[in-house]
Amino acid sequence: MSRAFLKNDGEVPEEPVERQPSGRPNYVTPGGLALLVAEAKELAALRATLIAAKRQDEPAGVPLRQTEIDLRYCETQIKRAKVVDNRGLDTDEVRFGATVSISENGGPAREYVIVGEDEADAGAGMLNWASPLAAVLLGARKGAKVIWARKTGDAKLEILSVTYPK
Repeated sequence: MSRAFLKNDGEVPEEPVERQPSGRPNYVTPGGLALLVAEAKELAALRATLIAAKRQDEPAGVPLRQTEIDLRYCETQIKRAKVVDNRGLDTDEVRFGATVSISENGGPAREYVIVGEDEADAGAGMLNWASPLAAVLLGARKGAKVIWARKTGDAKLEILSVTYPK
């Protein structure tokens, strides 16, 4: 997952952490691609700053290596990106990019958006299209009742609405 989509507390790890693409297709929304491109630009600028600091005998070490690793990851994800633009789609079927309102076991409505893996943030309701919950929702229609099998027990989900951004 790109750092652009994570809450970062500013701590730099002692050793660089390399993220690997999942191996699944890199489906992204148009907004997700824009975020990846912006992140790559930000990382390239940071890299240039760290290289300049290194030339002035200031230690860049791990932050520079981590920035280069993150930049490579972003560039790879951009090259692999398959933009799925379902904006304005007029269907009640859950597809990539949909905003889905569901009720779990008759409880209050919750809203999720089906997005690419680098855009995903479950806490913010942004579901990776390959996640177990998204897998249950994809292809279902408004009014459908589906079962989400979880370790803690099955959840009965009712799809209340399906919308797509304009």
